[in-house]
Amino acid sequence: MESRPRKLLDQVRDVIRLKHYSYQTEQSYVGWIRRYILFYNKQHPKDMGGAEVEAFLTI
Repeated sequence: MESRPRKLLDQVRDVIRLKHYSYQTEQSYVGWIRRYILFYNKQHPKDMGGAEVEAFLTI
């Protein structure tokens, strides 16, 4: 039985918890990543580069 790969935000949460960051930091990071993804109409971040990050941060 094949399991589906974990969603990006779940992977981010796993890494943050592994590093023992605070819950508030986790919420902040996940919030920024979610806004970034929604800004680009749910396009996956792996398909974008530095230009998209700069455009997101300067708007």
